Amino acid sequence: MTATSNVLLLSHPTGNANVRAAASAFHRVGLLQGFHSCLCWNNRAPLAGLLPKALRVELERRSFPDLPLSLQHSHPWWEAPRLAAVKFDWQPLLCHEAGLLSIDRVIRSFDRSVAAALPRTPGLCAVYAYEDAALATFEVAQGLGLSRIYELPIGYWKSARQIFAEEAELLPQWASTLTGLRDSVAKLASKDAELNKADVVVVASQFVRHTLTSNQACSVPIHVLPYGAPPPTTQPLRGLGFGPLRVLFVGSLGQRRGLSYLLEAVAQLAGAVTLTLIGRPTSTSCAPLTAALERHKAIPSLPHGAILEQMRQHDVLVFPSLFEGFGLVLTEALSQGLPVIATPNTAAPDLIRDGVEGFIVPIRDSAAIAQRLAELDDDRDQLAAMRQACLRRAAAISWSSYQTALVDAVAPLLHH
Repeated sequence: MTATSNVLLLSHPTGNANVRAAASAFHRVGLLQGFHSCLCWNNRAPLAGLLPKALRVELERRSFPDLPLSLQHSHPWWEAPRLAAVKFDWQPLLCHEAGLLSIDRVIRSFDRSVAAALPRTPGLCAVYAYEDAALATFEVAQGLGLSRIYELPIGYWKSARQIFAEEAELLPQWASTLTGLRDSVAKLASKDAELNKADVVVVASQFVRHTLTSNQACSVPIHVLPYGAPPPTTQPLRGLGFGPLRVLFVGSLGQRRGLSYLLEAVAQLAGAVTLTLIGRPTSTSCAPLTAALERHKAIPSLPHGAILEQMRQHDVLVFPSLFEGFGLVLTEALSQGLPVIATPNTAAPDLIRDGVEGFIVPIRDSAAIAQRLAELDDDRDQLAAMRQACLRRAAAISWSSYQTALVDAVAPLLHH
């Protein structure tokens, strides 16, 4: 890698688990010129210890300890006020796309800042950017003759609109939770413009690839690189016992994740299962969702370690998403020995074998979910075998395997 050292600029507005893995992989092999994000928090800074604990915990999520500080570049001018607006619930400022501090405006500003930094960054051969935060970066990169690598972390927008429109007609009382239906024509056009300027597209599941190819939305190579799993837990798995099956859902609470079908399945089983919901509602005006939050155990948010602990305390994760890109909760569940029930519109077919580490059920099929839950409730030996299979599968799909595959896919594009 010495001939192409330090040639890649990676940018992402927030920096989640897969972004961290990518940045670490590129740095480890000497390819990373810089990592740009809205906030790159230095938890070793002298003033860090003086901050209130709650704020420190929040900022920890924006720290990147695997990267030297010299490679980290922050663009905080819009994101810091946005986080304050979220903290104090200043909804008018956060209004979808239009709000002064909406996530859309923050991301567009971030993209422009990264683009402005490109001409001042020597030795670059390529930029690696993500959906909604790539257009300005790619426009400048194209003018500089740089390779443009685009990661699409969720399915293509035309497939999303079709599914969401169908869902709003099928279950209008859940329509308010489908925030993707509110995207403007300009935002959707920007997504297509990003795709059109990419030299290569990276996706994390065959489902995302299918949404691109079925819509003929992409004319460049597509690399399917599923994300990795955390190391399998070494803690003893909790005994299964003979009580109700403990069902867990983790994710934003709305109909994109097929939540109504899980709730219906649980209702069909009438007390044979208990349900825990971890996540924030995507709408405050959805009556059945409000009722579900009162009926079932609901936890708005937890640190990552606490979510893994909850996974160890449950018997099965149900992730009945209608439209996804991957679903990191799937690999996290596997790592904790938690079997999963998920749909083909996630990375489940890339990760699990039906009947071994869990089950794959059709979208919009509460009866299929209920059937599989009842099967696991009745056969605790099968459930125990699945738990062990999950741990073995997590070991096989590690983050290091993902990192190796990512570097192998990207390295040929990096040339002077």
